[in-house]
Amino acid sequence: MSPSVAVPAAPLADERKKRRIALVGGSLGNLVEWYDWFVYASFAIYFADSFFPGDNPTTQLMNTAGIFAVGFLMRPVGGWILGRAADRNGRKSALTLTVTMMSVAALLIAVAPTYGQAGYFGALVLLLARLLQGMSIGGEYAASATYLTEASARNRRGLGSSFQYVSMTCGQLLGLGMLITMQHTLTAAQLSSWGWRIPFVLGALFAVVVFWIRRRLPETDAFKEEAADGSASDDSARGTLKVLWQHRRQAGLVMALTLGGTVAYYTYTTYLTKYLVGSAGMPKTTATLVSFTALALFAVLQPFAGMLSDRIGRRPLLITFAVGCTVGTYPIMTALGSASSYWSALGLSLLALVIVTGYTSINAAVKAELFPTRVRALGVALPYAIANALFGGTAEYVALWFKSGGHEKLFFWYVSGCALISLVTYVLMPDTRHAVLSRAEAEADGGTTADTGDGDRRPEPGRPRASAEAAREGGAGDQGRALA
Repeated sequence: MSPSVAVPAAPLADERKKRRIALVGGSLGNLVEWYDWFVYASFAIYFADSFFPGDNPTTQLMNTAGIFAVGFLMRPVGGWILGRAADRNGRKSALTLTVTMMSVAALLIAVAPTYGQAGYFGALVLLLARLLQGMSIGGEYAASATYLTEASARNRRGLGSSFQYVSMTCGQLLGLGMLITMQHTLTAAQLSSWGWRIPFVLGALFAVVVFWIRRRLPETDAFKEEAADGSASDDSARGTLKVLWQHRRQAGLVMALTLGGTVAYYTYTTYLTKYLVGSAGMPKTTATLVSFTALALFAVLQPFAGMLSDRIGRRPLLITFAVGCTVGTYPIMTALGSASSYWSALGLSLLALVIVTGYTSINAAVKAELFPTRVRALGVALPYAIANALFGGTAEYVALWFKSGGHEKLFFWYVSGCALISLVTYVLMPDTRHAVLSRAEAEADGGTTADTGDGDRRPEPGRPRASAEAAREGGAGDQGRALA
């Protein structure tokens, strides 16, 4: 074999190793972030009466769900601040900052005094912790979505970005698994008294470990290219609202495509256990086991759907999700409300989550593929966080509100209506699978420019702007114009 054939092997192996490190490191951090975020919802059935006195369990859950929803209101703030940080200082620095904030918030919840100890001061501490968590998770979504997408090979971005929801779901599974273990080792009185604090202490410790891991992650090539090539004026503009306004069509597109997905996701994940307990009359232990099993299989599905999108495109999966959610929510939720066994509830939950997979597996890649590098993290973070705060974070509260008013089934139509709005968006938008995210990808296509989004193609040093366009079937610059 000639030497010239063997030379590329080492650089290729190094590149694959680098991508694996980025994938594992980014996913582990995301897992702990979302564990801390979701463990609040998982254990709320045990600590609700510790902070809010009264005899009505639904009212107590509504109060804790309200604080859960308030945490979402800080997600746009976190998305703006940390998204800007990720675009200006790098994805890695933003990832380490988010996990630090989450660790502090988890500790605050763990030590919060109960109503009997300090009146409503404990609820205030709970609220402050959730606001801090909201800021953290608002930046985490954008930083991890951008990092996983940029760190993946172009023909595997759907697969790479799918690990965001794999790790997100595994974080929730870790919380549910801890709940199941504690349900079998502690009495209900012990769980309600002090046992619920344990997962928050562990969450803070997990976050410290992840901080150490994230400090050692490699920065993405796309960001390093942007930082190295940008002029002084470009550096000051990176990650600003002014630049994001230039891509406002893409930002609006992110909000519209998020609407249906976030409502459906939180309906069939965080609200599912409470729905099975409160409406179907299932024991808490059975309902928790249903959620755990369904989510475990849901996590396994994500990479396969991501790989499928790399072959056939993003739009077919998004459209399949939206159609299934629009027409399937009412019958699925109605059947779940009368499910009498573990297996019937599990089958229905799995059906719902298979439908939701069409959104969750690829939404991170789709959003990242809409924006240029200099505003990609902020472009993903802020509009997504706004949509999530308005619709995802309030899904559980809206469901309980309809239930308390005696009109529970109206919530099913609400979920279907949100999915229908997103369906229209998916039908109108072009596919983002072939978007060029960096100059290296443009050069691989045989072009000499990299599409930075919305038609702004930045030339290579020494080349005229009109020298060539990056050859591709679709691209970031076309997405916003689709809805103009």
